[in-house]
Amino acid sequence: MRREVRWERMFPDELEAAYDECPVAYLPYGLCEPHGPLNALGNDGIRSHETCILAARKHGGIVCPPEYWHCHEIGGYAVWGHKQIGNQRTWLTAVPPWIFLKNMCYHIRAMDALRFHATVIFSGHSGPHRKDVPVIIETMQPHVDTQIDWFVSSGTDTDHFQDGDGTGGHAGRGETSQLWSVAPDCVDLSRYPGPDAERLLFAMGQFNDRASRRVGDAMTADVVERLSARANALMADYSPKRERPLTFGDVEQIWADEIQPKLKDFASLQQGDEAPPEDSQWRTNWEIPASFPG
Repeated sequence: MRREVRWERMFPDELEAAYDECPVAYLPYGLCEPHGPLNALGNDGIRSHETCILAARKHGGIVCPPEYWHCHEIGGYAVWGHKQIGNQRTWLTAVPPWIFLKNMCYHIRAMDALRFHATVIFSGHSGPHRKDVPVIIETMQPHVDTQIDWFVSSGTDTDHFQDGDGTGGHAGRGETSQLWSVAPDCVDLSRYPGPDAERLLFAMGQFNDRASRRVGDAMTADVVERLSARANALMADYSPKRERPLTFGDVEQIWADEIQPKLKDFASLQQGDEAPPEDSQWRTNWEIPASFPG
């Protein structure tokens, strides 16, 4: 029987034992979004969650419940969505970046309050926000004892294919192969569109006819070792100094004083020069608000 490491499925004595053995928290993030007709919509979050589970089972730690509400629909995300998805129903679980990033502050606060020595944030969904998350971590780190790091694996950063054609970009054979590795019931190659398809293929990338579960296993094993190496490095740097954990009010103050003034410069909140057409569903949230909520 494989050891349970999923927080939501563990009993209190199991959580305490796992914490005593290895006080590392894995925070998996993803997004339900189009990944072609052959992949489940939760590709990003499923991959991150399942890969964290493999890392915790092999090297120790506790895996937090996955967070599927992530950045999309705004600014450059909307331009991409118009080109890759069009006016089909998107099935997105999207929130604006300032909601996603503030939630991350609260997630970090929770890990610190539970006295985890290390917090590894792992996202299967990439985009402009990958430049903003380090700012959140750099801002929060002086206020907490838990040591934090951020890792993104969108299925394009590790390539074990041997033909030199690469991973195929978003929802290409890299992401498909990794999803096939960790959740084979979420990939159905029989749904691969025929050569005569004349429509947007729901944001599908390239070379999915050459996706490989075996290659996906190698890619996933690579990511597992990267996650574990990050966790070990963070554990070595842990040195508790604070008398009490942050309160919710503390987080709100940090957000107001240290993060919100920087939002206008965040990569995820840049509108750019290109816009979706007026008749595109992506035009609705493309424009960046003049003042940011939060």
